[in-house]
Amino acid sequence: HRPDILMAEHQLKAANADIGAARAAFFPRISLTTSVGTMGSELSGLFKSGSSTWAFSPQIVLPIFDTGARRANLKATEAGRDIALAQYEKAIQVAFREVADALAQRGTLDDQLAAQESLTQALERTHSLAKARYDAGIDSYLGVLDAQRSLYSAQQGVIALRRARYGNLVGLYKVLGGGR
Repeated sequence: HRPDILMAEHQLKAANADIGAARAAFFPRISLTTSVGTMGSELSGLFKSGSSTWAFSPQIVLPIFDTGARRANLKATEAGRDIALAQYEKAIQVAFREVADALAQRGTLDDQLAAQESLTQALERTHSLAKARYDAGIDSYLGVLDAQRSLYSAQQGVIALRRARYGNLVGLYKVLGGGR
């Protein structure tokens, strides 16, 4: 459902149709044109009996003298098809690369998030121990503030990694062609 791949696919289909049109130009064309109407020398006699007229003109076009130009046109449309095919293949390769990159990033983000959450849990324990030491009068409040600062920094890291992970999920949805 990726728009870039759909566009390349439609361009490839159009290039194939152009080849069919270029091949059809080698065949003779026959067209028949007819017309029916009325005519009169005066406006008042325009619709009287005997004022009707008709014409018939056949036309045949034979590609005899411009065959070289038609062959060159066919080769040009085939080259255009080859270009459209290369663009289609490139669009598919770009799509695969983007999906692979997004999936690889997702795996590393999950590992980083797990490590950061583990660090946050350890710092929560450190903070509670520092507070307990302060409450018992063993340590100064500076230890509690230092543990609290480290804990808040680790919590901000968890938030940043979660935001990056959700951004990655949105990017993965996009590169997979979601949302049409």
